[in-house]
Amino acid sequence: MNPRNFFAELKRRNVYKVAVAYAVVGWLVMQIAATIVPALHLPDAITSAVVVLVLLGFPIALVISWAFEMTPEGMKRTEDVSPNEKLPQWSRRKFVALIVVLALLAAGLFIYQVFRGKGPAAEPATAAPTVEQSIAVLPFENLSEDKANAFFASGIQDEILTRLAKINSLKVISRTSTQQYQSKPASVGEIGKQLGVAHILEGSVQKIGNAVHINVQLIKAATDAHLWAESYNRKLDDIFAVEAEVATAIADQLNAKLSGSEKQELAQKPTDNPVAYEAYLRGVTQMAQDNVESFDAAADSFEEAVRLDPKFALAWAALCHMQALVYLNNRDMSPVRRAAAERSVNEAVRLQPQLPEVQLARATYQYAFLRDFKGARELLQQLRVIWPSNAEIVQLMGWISARLGEYQKSADYLDQANALNPRDHFVRRNTIVIHIAMRDFATALRIADNARQIWPSDAGFEGVKAQILQAQGELTQAQSILDPLTPQLIKNQFAEVIAYQAKLRRTKQPPAALQECESAADKPNFSRANLAALSIWTDLLETSGDKPRSQALLTRLRDSTETLLKEQPNNWRLVAFRAFALAGVGERDEALRGADEAVALTTNDAREHGIALEIKARLLARFGDKDGAIPLLQHLLEISYDGAYGPPLTPALLRLDSDFDALRGNPRFEKLCQDKEP
Repeated sequence: MNPRNFFAELKRRNVYKVAVAYAVVGWLVMQIAATIVPALHLPDAITSAVVVLVLLGFPIALVISWAFEMTPEGMKRTEDVSPNEKLPQWSRRKFVALIVVLALLAAGLFIYQVFRGKGPAAEPATAAPTVEQSIAVLPFENLSEDKANAFFASGIQDEILTRLAKINSLKVISRTSTQQYQSKPASVGEIGKQLGVAHILEGSVQKIGNAVHINVQLIKAATDAHLWAESYNRKLDDIFAVEAEVATAIADQLNAKLSGSEKQELAQKPTDNPVAYEAYLRGVTQMAQDNVESFDAAADSFEEAVRLDPKFALAWAALCHMQALVYLNNRDMSPVRRAAAERSVNEAVRLQPQLPEVQLARATYQYAFLRDFKGARELLQQLRVIWPSNAEIVQLMGWISARLGEYQKSADYLDQANALNPRDHFVRRNTIVIHIAMRDFATALRIADNARQIWPSDAGFEGVKAQILQAQGELTQAQSILDPLTPQLIKNQFAEVIAYQAKLRRTKQPPAALQECESAADKPNFSRANLAALSIWTDLLETSGDKPRSQALLTRLRDSTETLLKEQPNNWRLVAFRAFALAGVGERDEALRGADEAVALTTNDAREHGIALEIKARLLARFGDKDGAIPLLQHLLEISYDGAYGPPLTPALLRLDSDFDALRGNPRFEKLCQDKEP
């Protein structure tokens, strides 16, 4: 066939126009799918299927347009149409208008998709979206005459909540978010809005000797209508049946169908020893108080529970969890602590390996003690399938992802944790910290502002805002935040924010409020905030001319960390701050060896490795080692990490921080101090 005749035939048969029209319409269909599927929370596979079908349809449309013709008598096969027969032609003007309109619609949807993808990350809202099959279990009222039994009411509430959270089709809000509300709140509707749930469970517990009386009622949050209520009078050794009955009844009321495995899980009896169960419930309540003293008390209660019933797998798992919390907080990283945790998790796994709480303990042990972050996250991903409403699982996945250096994934997991635990102060604040580590300061500020609406009296969120402003070099704005809040921030272990502000502003007279930092030099348990504040405090003293006091403090810090390291040789924070103290008293070589040791101890932990690298970079800079410090600083500016004094290093901090004065004037360093164009 003559090519000229072939192309003329394509034009005569409208194949060109079919190709153009199909391409525009197909693009429009794909943009519509990409917009509607996420909005309706449909599976992503639907969008992929639409794209595949559109692409497959293109050659088919071209073949049809070539093989068939539309004639005044209707559609005919091409071979039945005379070559000289004139075929109907589309109106050029109408065709162009149609294509332009469709192309504009598709382009508009495409632009919407682009800008939605590049928009700011959404922070947890004050009022969470409501899901119909969702519930919050409020604190149960203690009606016992013996107020020492308050833990029992709290423990029963927690156990019912835990059983509900194992029902796959329910969204259950974490206890951390519900425990701040009263047992009988004034506004159930408002609580439902704040927690993003459609239903509220209230209850009361009265314990007299071995007898227990429990009342529960299920309320529709939006209307305050009572959907279901029940009373139970049981003996203490039959309390587990009540917990299972309540969870099953609620699932029925909310039309949540239970699988066979879920029914078995709800009906499990963890121990035959009611006294051991009481000790366990006491530990659960103590653990929820979230402070050093309560953690120690909870560990003692779980120890008592397993002593009374050595086959109590649930208590063994809880004991391992407590050991991990102490270890992760750097309070006790001794081999003795690790051995105790190993024994606890091994006993739990030996007794009931498939119990969700035991699997969670296994993952926590791998995370905290073995530092097997990938293995721990894999366990948690499997566990989440059968325990979807457990906020702690998602939180751990968030912390682990950050330690693997996957900070965006960490932020995504923590957003999910905030949805299940919207009133958890610790998770919210650490979500902000993750965004700061990513230098996503705009999102961090929005989350902090939102959190301050929830906790208006909590100065900690303002302290975090001050850290963000420091990182951006906005010291005047940071100071306006810190001035009225200094006493509160000191009390809540935000001393490093005030100390770093004074360091960045090169204050000649150290803030008097920081004087109590000196006592941290002799404390047996160092927090990150105390160590950071203490290191800056010694700098401020020396800058102000009080070198003898600074040297004495550094010597005490060196000696106390060396004493602790005999018991906790792998506590990298102690190693790092001992190195800082050694540098301060002039022991250069030993200080740099300590910094290298801290870096080596954190190699497999991206979150802590960045802090150790920053401490090493600061020491190298202080000693004027340009060739060692500058490449390290360049690396730190390129990665996400938690900063040694709060925010990660930024060009603004390099310009302001006196630790880097010895590098000034060096072209490579000055280049690092320049802000990059957005």
